Amino acid sequence: MHSASGTAHLYHHRVSYGETDAMKVLYYAEYLHIFERARSAYIRERGLSYSAVEERGLYLPVREATCRYRTPARYDDLLEIRTVISELGRASLVFAYEVYNEAGTLITTGLTEHACVGPEGKPVRLPAWFAEICRGGKKQ
Repeated sequence: MHSASGTAHLYHHRVSYGETDAMKVLYYAEYLHIFERARSAYIRERGLSYSAVEERGLYLPVREATCRYRTPARYDDLLEIRTVISELGRASLVFAYEVYNEAGTLITTGLTEHACVGPEGKPVRLPAWFAEICRGGKKQ
C-alpha cells in the first residue's frame, strides 16, 4: 500500500451480528462505516479529533469511495484495518485501506477521496498544519 503519510495506522474492529446479512457475512455497505471509523482513529492518533479539525475550519467531505471485496468477513471476526494517506493534493487527500482477518488474509481494499472545503462549502487549500498531521506529525 503506497503511503504519503508514513506508516499505516492500525484499527481493530469486531464484526457485530447487526452488521451482517442473513448468511452472517459482513454487509457490503458496512465497510464504508468501518473505513470512517479507521480514518477518524488515524487522525485522532495524530492529536486531533475530526471535530477539532472542523473547529479549525476544515471539512473533508467524501468525493469518491471504492471498495474491492476479495473474501467475506463474518460475524464475530476480528478485523485489522490498515489506513494510510496515499495522496495529498492541493485541496484534496486520499485515504487507502486494507482490511485483514485474524488469519492475516487480505479480505478487502478501499479508498476514500476527500475534498478540502471551508465552512462555506467552497474548496480550500490543504492547510499546512493538517498536511503535517497527515504526514505523521502531531497536532500543532
